[in-house]
Amino acid sequence: MANFSVTKTLTAIVSVAALGTAVCLSAGTALAQDKNVTEDQIVRALSPEKKPLTRGLSVGPQTTVDPTVTAAESKFVQKFRGRSTRSLSSAEREEIAAIVKDKPKIDLEINFDYNSADISAKSLPSVQALGRALTNNDLKGSTFVVAGHTDAAGGDAYNQDLSERRADAIKRYLVDKYGINGTDLVTVGYGKSKLKDPSQPMAEVNRRVQVVNMENKATASAK
Repeated sequence: MANFSVTKTLTAIVSVAALGTAVCLSAGTALAQDKNVTEDQIVRALSPEKKPLTRGLSVGPQTTVDPTVTAAESKFVQKFRGRSTRSLSSAEREEIAAIVKDKPKIDLEINFDYNSADISAKSLPSVQALGRALTNNDLKGSTFVVAGHTDAAGGDAYNQDLSERRADAIKRYLVDKYGINGTDLVTVGYGKSKLKDPSQPMAEVNRRVQVVNMENKATASAK
């Protein structure tokens, strides 16, 4: 009788352990899947908030003015479109960061091979979803900032260079595979200067590419 009781107890322990393992594996799978975003998620994140159009008050024919078209945006288009990543000074990088601060944006956890700007195979689905999203009718024709970020490992110069090369790699892929106009993609690298989680400077969440919708289609069509 005692042996039967011990056997039942051991069986119960093994069953609970197996169940716990299954739950952990399931949770791990879900987390891994969440890292690859969908086209729809990107489109929703980058779509500008719809604002009512206002009418001009000048005498004569009424014109429609989009209030989201600001002087800063016009300056951005004129100054940074077509610039190479490495041509941007530190002050210009900060200027871009200030201009895009309140624009629609999304952080994509895109992994690269170690010490390389080669996009890893496991991150290709996210980059491909980005390509489809930027050619979606809701976003096509806008100007986007593609900003590379690293974690805190390594020196400032090393990380700055790495973040620039990785931003350029994303741009090349989007241009080559999805036919996106290269001048519609403003690439910038921030190295480790803008950690997403400063409390964990070495965390994966800091190694990311941020995509920002700089201007909506109304602005783009006005160029």
